[in-house]
Amino acid sequence: MLTRKIAVCCILLALSGPVWPADSSAGVEQRIEVLERQVKVLSGLVLRLDALQREVQQLRGEVELQGNEMSALKKQQRDLYLDIDERLSQSPADSDATGASGETAVVEESGGGTGSGRQQASAAAGASESKPVVVATSASAREESAYQKAFELLTQRRYDESAKSFQDFLKAYPAGVYSDNAQYWLGETSYVTRDFDNALVEFNKLLDNFPASQKVSGALLKIGYIQYEKKDLSKARATLETLIERFPGSSAARLAEEFIRKKKL
Repeated sequence: MLTRKIAVCCILLALSGPVWPADSSAGVEQRIEVLERQVKVLSGLVLRLDALQREVQQLRGEVELQGNEMSALKKQQRDLYLDIDERLSQSPADSDATGASGETAVVEESGGGTGSGRQQASAAAGASESKPVVVATSASAREESAYQKAFELLTQRRYDESAKSFQDFLKAYPAGVYSDNAQYWLGETSYVTRDFDNALVEFNKLLDNFPASQKVSGALLKIGYIQYEKKDLSKARATLETLIERFPGSSAARLAEEFIRKKKL
């Protein structure tokens, strides 16, 4: 808008030109030269204005393109994060960390099941009853960033740092959108380092506080593995059978069935 105003002012100045007095003795040729100069200036201003308009349009197009690219990058980053989350939860754990279990943690697609099923799971896993957390339905940018930071540390196998970040996250957002995920991965940081006692505590917290979480099946599976590692075979079988009953046909259930068969529980 400012550029257009400046151009219009310049054009008006060019058009105004010299004022010929009525008794001027200037010849026709001189007047023609002056008019030609004015036309030349006017043409230059018009061309300049057109060039500025093209530059503005080009800049607007670049800004719009960058905006679209930013949106695409944000979506790609979120999709990548979700893919890493799922891949980490479904890929085999390191043999050094998993010990005899040698199995996988899984993300379950279904909900937490019925209340009676939860009680059976808690009893089988040795968990105490507590009031479930009412999880929020949306997350702030700060909450999502804090969760992603903790999760990235986990993918980098910086387990101590990741555990601290997940603990800080749960203190700051105890009922956040990602609180159940954070609780599960907090248990995972202990599980992969073979701190089975602490892992058992953290996984049981997930069952107690987030019974409807999609991570429940994975937590039950890991609890069963831990109980097997601790030589509590009857509890291990009970936990895995509860998992199979609550989540039939799921990835976690299939792994539980295979584990029972391999270990002859």
